Amino acid sequence: MAKKNPLYQQIIDDYILKIERGDLLPGASLPPERTLAKQWGVNRSTVVRALEELTSLGWIIRKQGSGTQVAQSQLANRRTPFSHWSTFPSHSRLKDDPYLKKMRERQKTIDDIDLFTGELPTELIPNFSFPAMAWDQILKKATENTSSGYTPLLHLLKDHLQRTLHFSNDFQQLVLTSGSTQGIQIILQTLLKKGDCVATEDPSFLFALPYFAALGIRLEGIPQDDEGMSAHAFSQACQKKKIRLLYLNPTHQNPTGRSMSLHRRKQIIAICRHYQIPIIEDDIFAELSFATVPPSLKELAPDQVIYLGSLSKIFSPLIKIGWILAPQALIQAFSETKERLDLVTDLFPQLLAYQALTDENYQETHKQLVKRLKQKDQQFQALFPTLQKDWQIRTISGGMYHWLTWKHQPLKRKDWDLFLAHNILLAPSFLFSNDTMSCRMNFTRIAKSQVTPFIKTIQLISEQIRKDDYL
Repeated sequence: MAKKNPLYQQIIDDYILKIERGDLLPGASLPPERTLAKQWGVNRSTVVRALEELTSLGWIIRKQGSGTQVAQSQLANRRTPFSHWSTFPSHSRLKDDPYLKKMRERQKTIDDIDLFTGELPTELIPNFSFPAMAWDQILKKATENTSSGYTPLLHLLKDHLQRTLHFSNDFQQLVLTSGSTQGIQIILQTLLKKGDCVATEDPSFLFALPYFAALGIRLEGIPQDDEGMSAHAFSQACQKKKIRLLYLNPTHQNPTGRSMSLHRRKQIIAICRHYQIPIIEDDIFAELSFATVPPSLKELAPDQVIYLGSLSKIFSPLIKIGWILAPQALIQAFSETKERLDLVTDLFPQLLAYQALTDENYQETHKQLVKRLKQKDQQFQALFPTLQKDWQIRTISGGMYHWLTWKHQPLKRKDWDLFLAHNILLAPSFLFSNDTMSCRMNFTRIAKSQVTPFIKTIQLISEQIRKDDYL
């Protein structure tokens, strides 16, 4: 018969499970220690030990006079007791946030206005024709598909990056991935170990990924200002903690849409050089700029930066192709990790990507896409004079996201349920941060027929939130 965990450990596991599946939401209060001891049939000292460990692991906070509450921090920032790793139900760590789960269920509803989905609407995706290909031709092309990717596509992308990044990449190599998210996974598995710390912007897309919690890697969120990630806050974090990697999405950042200034980029690079911290630059929106943006981090510090790119945002997730551009020695290590994890980049999406990129009309098609994105952005911003008393919106220079911030009283997670109730799908800031005051909207997905109902619904929701009189 298997030996049960100690009672205090059972209490720990029970509370972590309840928090992960959404039974206990951030900010929820826990019963007093004496009540918990009675519920569990244990001594109060056993409850105290369990609560103290939950506090040290980042799952709860305890304040004198305020009781015990579930912490607001993201799951990716919380840890599990390593001594009980083998018995902890770690599969639950990969479950979605409860709000995210409800929203994904609603995406199947035709009447919803879906501003959450992170891809272009079908009508904006460039259209290309693909020639018929015999099976023997495909088999021949398969011989050119290495662990790093389809060789013709590798050469094509490297030439493209040589032109767009404006630096000599003679000592840089590429490995193709199934999207930039797989690229992140490969980098983590290659360079980090359990317990290591990765710094990133706060808010950040990384906080919505399950890999960090699953691998036991900690995320350190660095606040942003109008120029991007705070250099001062990042420098202080480097002094206090052993940061192994810095992940940045400096151009059209997900989720805020903000682009880091050139001055700030140089500051961040200088700090990383001082502390010898490699930088992961996720530049998946590079092809969606409709205004001038600063040079990439890769251009400014080629040997310091591991560069991620993707075609998925342009061609839709059906062509799930991304890449890692890095110094040759690192690419060799990434390729070996890709093989070890059995992460295959399918040949067919690579062939489709190659055909699209070599299409004689590609440049003009891409130019028209960027033009339509800019028009969509202008149309979206034109909606907001009627909403500006309640919401703040910033100008962006590309990408597909706008970041809206509530101007009034502090919001709680339950306030965002109103949007679901009124058929508006968006991404609240608590999916990317501890903040609850903002949301991400994919402005490219509002159809003309949805403009009027969208504005009326947002006005109605804003009025309800201000009154705070709904159930």
